[in-house]
Amino acid sequence: VRGRTAAAMVRSAFTAPHVTTWLQVDVTAATELVTRLRGLADFAGVRVSPLLPVARALVIAARRNPMINSSWDEAAQEIVLWRRVNLGVAVATERGLIVPNVKGADGLSLPALARALTEVTETARAGRSTPGDLSGGTVTITNAGVFGVDAGTPILPPGESAILALGQIRDMPWVHEGRVAVRRVTTLALSFDHRIVDGELGATVLREIGAMLEDPLLMLAWS
Repeated sequence: VRGRTAAAMVRSAFTAPHVTTWLQVDVTAATELVTRLRGLADFAGVRVSPLLPVARALVIAARRNPMINSSWDEAAQEIVLWRRVNLGVAVATERGLIVPNVKGADGLSLPALARALTEVTETARAGRSTPGDLSGGTVTITNAGVFGVDAGTPILPPGESAILALGQIRDMPWVHEGRVAVRRVTTLALSFDHRIVDGELGATVLREIGAMLEDPLLMLAWS
């Protein structure tokens, strides 16, 4: 697994011109949403973490900005836009990093997305991911924050045009409604293939994700 991962990362790093853009976000409202979701019957038995609203925001942003959910076809020298969002989830396992994906994540309800994220993650850590689970991803999310770091510069899975890294969520002084207050803040990092995604589009997608995490109501408005 580590050998395949190494080969894939080298192929991606030296094929796709990577650009990474960063955004600090007040995710107080998003973390409060996670707490409320945990108390709902529809989420019983499902692990609900801050990754869920971030994943949802990424899926919505990908539908609103289709070039993020695309691939570069080297043989045809053209861009391929994917009809569905197959959301890759980077999972650290004892055997190394693998990226299973949730097929058709854009068509799932929030409880269904929560269950799917839990399932693909647990399956990967148990070493039971199939080749089908690991192929066909169109855009990926990775949670660097679980390792206690603020963010990173993630490398694209081969064939994808964007990957979003979520940093650790920390209490920080933040200007909120005109006053300095202690808020829950994280750093998002979006790496993208500059052959397909220019800086303006990358910044737009990252701003939209940040806006949805600052005000989760936008997830409903933009769905």
